[in-house]
Amino acid sequence: MAIFASYYKHIHLTMSIQQDKIAALVERRAKARLGGGQKRIDAQHEKGKLTARERLALLLDEGSFEEFDMFVQHRCTNFGMEKSHPDGDGVVTGQGTIGGRHVFVYAQDFTVSGGSLSKTMSEKICKVLDMAMRCGAPVIGLNDSGGARIQEGIDSLAGYGDIFERNILASGVVPQISGIFGPCAGGAVYSPALTDFTLMVKNTSYMFLTGPAVVKSVTGEDIDQEGLGGASVHASKSGVADFAAEDEQDGIETIKRLLSYIPQNNMETAPFRPTSDPLNRMDDLLNEIIPDNPNKAYDMYEVIRTIVDDGDFFEVHKDFAKNIIVGFAHFGGRGVGIVANQPKVLAGVLDINASRKAARFVRFCDAFNIPLVTLVDVPGFLPGTQQEYGAVITNGAKLLYAYGEATVPKVTVTLRKAYGGAHIVMSCKQLRGDINYAWPTAQIAVMGADGAVNVLYGKEIKAEADPARQAEVRAEKKAEYEELFNNPYQAAQKGYIEDVIEPRNTRFRVIRALESLQGKRQELPAKKHDNLPL
Repeated sequence: MAIFASYYKHIHLTMSIQQDKIAALVERRAKARLGGGQKRIDAQHEKGKLTARERLALLLDEGSFEEFDMFVQHRCTNFGMEKSHPDGDGVVTGQGTIGGRHVFVYAQDFTVSGGSLSKTMSEKICKVLDMAMRCGAPVIGLNDSGGARIQEGIDSLAGYGDIFERNILASGVVPQISGIFGPCAGGAVYSPALTDFTLMVKNTSYMFLTGPAVVKSVTGEDIDQEGLGGASVHASKSGVADFAAEDEQDGIETIKRLLSYIPQNNMETAPFRPTSDPLNRMDDLLNEIIPDNPNKAYDMYEVIRTIVDDGDFFEVHKDFAKNIIVGFAHFGGRGVGIVANQPKVLAGVLDINASRKAARFVRFCDAFNIPLVTLVDVPGFLPGTQQEYGAVITNGAKLLYAYGEATVPKVTVTLRKAYGGAHIVMSCKQLRGDINYAWPTAQIAVMGADGAVNVLYGKEIKAEADPARQAEVRAEKKAEYEELFNNPYQAAQKGYIEDVIEPRNTRFRVIRALESLQGKRQELPAKKHDNLPL
């Protein structure tokens, strides 16, 4: 009996020890989830900001988040850092699902040392980036950091370098999305810049290499953080941000919506979205939308929303370079990227910013097997010293290069103007456009009629002494040129476009073209890598 009593006593003691350890684990997890503590969480809320874990809870499907490296601690022993070793060390990392799709995530925790980057934080971030590449899943990073942890010196800078290298290696392999939900300054800005899409939140986030104090001391400019690198600035002026959200909830929803249009990795295609929108739906609006006056504008958004599934178009970079439109939509359930000139802004001309914006988008779509639908109405490139000095040639070449390099299915529809080099750049047949259509209103030529008449008949017109006769001759020659060249039939006769289509049939023709190109296979010549005109 004594033996049994001793045995049960031992079992009870063992169970007690186990329960104590489990209780200690639960307590430590609860403390780790508080980050820098309740006081700092309250301070974060007072600024109108959520915590790292609150953001992830909104982003991920309920109950799907699995955290990694919760108990990682920094290794710094300088400047009093050895006195505090919070679990997690300023960044929450892990995996979960969004709409049932597997993703990897990290969210910087501003409540711990202002979210400043330590070497161990960088190791946690690099781990999820490595796992994302191995597993073929998107990675989403939520940035809210005071920058490098100065107490760690070169170790912090090395950590940034490690992250940047992972961003580079993951580029074109898995989608990378950056959300800026607070400060992101100095070297920290380069990770978002290396990712595919960057979202900022108005009034609470900012990005810049050097802050207002340094700017004032060096250049004398007096400017605040919002004016220097706020969401509105980067969404409309610099183009650094693809999206500017009204608040954090709006930002999270935008990221989730963006993810719904793109594939898991470079080996998959964009998610199919079933639709009840008839594939052969026609809209007579398109037969009337092009004005009789070739210099009068119309709204390209009306065309896009009329031809895509359910009128649903998700625009990217909508506040930057508004003379060109880029974004995602579906045709017959298939996800596509749309690039379209916007006649309502600068007559739809291409300039430096429009070329950069569209080239970046085209290359993303090509990297992730998203077909491209291009809607063309472009009178040319924007002239002027500002454009030439800013290297519009090189920047225009970026868009040309992106289209020429792309091997995804490419369907192009020319609605009205397609003049000169701008015609070539916008996914023409010679840049391996697969199926090129034109509306009967298309004007595909080296230049517009007015310019052509000046070049071809300028001397003849000036030879007429009577101004009235000059105007008469000019009108005759202009009409002659338009009949010969300012129409789609010259291009159709030479096979540069597959067909001249009735505008109201555009939706059906695009869907059928995309269906026919599903099995497209096209390889690029063997090379180490290209030399994009940067």
